[in-house]
Amino acid sequence: MTQARQAHGSSPDAAAPRAIVIGGGIAGLVAARELSLTGHRVDVFEASPRFGGCVGSHEVAGLVLDAGAESFALRNTAVADLAADLGLAEAITRPHAAASWLYHAPAETGKRPAARAQPLPATAILGIPADPRADDVKAVIGTAGSVRAAADLAMPVTRRQATEPISLGELVHARMGQAVLEHLVTPIVAGVHSADPSTLDADTVAPGLRAAMAKHHSLARAVASLKASAPAGSAVGGLTGGMHRLVTALVAELAGDGVGLHPGSRVASIAAEAGADGGWRVVVDGRASSEQADRLIIATPGPAAVDLLSAVLPDAAALRPATGHGIALATLVVDQPELDEAPRGTGLLVAPGTVGVTAKALTHGTAKWEWLADEAGPGTHVLRLSYGRLSDAPGAVPADDQALRDVAIADASALLGTELTAADVVGWDVVRYDAALPFATTGHRDRVAAFRTAVAAHPGLEVVGAWLAGTGLASVVADARARTAITAS
Repeated sequence: MTQARQAHGSSPDAAAPRAIVIGGGIAGLVAARELSLTGHRVDVFEASPRFGGCVGSHEVAGLVLDAGAESFALRNTAVADLAADLGLAEAITRPHAAASWLYHAPAETGKRPAARAQPLPATAILGIPADPRADDVKAVIGTAGSVRAAADLAMPVTRRQATEPISLGELVHARMGQAVLEHLVTPIVAGVHSADPSTLDADTVAPGLRAAMAKHHSLARAVASLKASAPAGSAVGGLTGGMHRLVTALVAELAGDGVGLHPGSRVASIAAEAGADGGWRVVVDGRASSEQADRLIIATPGPAAVDLLSAVLPDAAALRPATGHGIALATLVVDQPELDEAPRGTGLLVAPGTVGVTAKALTHGTAKWEWLADEAGPGTHVLRLSYGRLSDAPGAVPADDQALRDVAIADASALLGTELTAADVVGWDVVRYDAALPFATTGHRDRVAAFRTAVAAHPGLEVVGAWLAGTGLASVVADARARTAITAS
């Protein structure tokens, strides 16, 4: 039992207010913990057979590996604080300092140049350079692209660029030109968000960037200021043994504190109770009677949340987000001593449209995490390739796992510059996530604000999750804790 729970006291009794959490991903589990710590009787209903959502584990070649998220951003302390509360403070670790690489068709070398790999610029956010004239930027976008990008430093910031709804792609193109957008920003955004930056809301995928641009009168200077204010060292952290340990610890604490955990329980409908006392009624598939609660937290993906709330917030249908894009993660454990030197850093991002590679990214896990290299041993390497972009042609990603494994071997060979064959693979697995990533189209920030205003009109109700908070564990955990504290107050 954690110090936070010990300080609060014993589990709540039957007279304590009851809270129901719908959705057992990270947001739902964090919300359940916050409510339990404030004395609520809590039940969590999760439609799938397991808890954790995009954070989970699988075993490949005897190694227990992350099957989803394998790191967290350090732009806030939310995840580190949660890990510490759960007794995992000593497990927090940083990745190897080696740079990530870009695999792309370089600028200014012909109509169809051969793809090549090179380190990503050191001072950039989502590929947007803090110094457009730096040598590592010129290496990717060429001299002409660098000159155009540097024009940002002298251009006035327009009202549209500073305050009106705008996509990240439009913003970057207007400030720095096509070369930065095509050769730097698009590969990174496609790798992180599975979408073209021209479709994504700038404020959602790059929080604080436009405010800094308005303050410093330049996109490049905005990036520089955000980089300068970030914590020293790596921008991400992880847990020795894998991020899945966070879910294991969360579930164990919740179970020990008397929280009702109900996997395989899909909520069919919800309704607000009439009368002065209010409250909520929840109908779970397969149960003869409904569940009643004083507090209700919905922690499902956006489309499911809006659908559940259709009877309570009928006008919210207009705010229903687009369905996220499915992704596939192909993990290869290979016996290949040539990779001991980490020839392409900790991994690579692939520019969309690059000929000869289907993957959008490769993570060289044993080059990135010291603890994993120690577990795997010399000569054994863990490679994880990510597949699935909105721009992919139908059938680009094989639906058959064995076929995708073969594609992953060929992709890894091209990306790492080291020939790999099926004989080198000592273990493999494919994990697929349907509608995994929330799709934040232009204007998303304003839609989120309108949705939360509508939710706030209903006491005891809150909605959390990545579709509202933004992609990544740092955003999701911080938001879930903050929003649940408001609900529990």
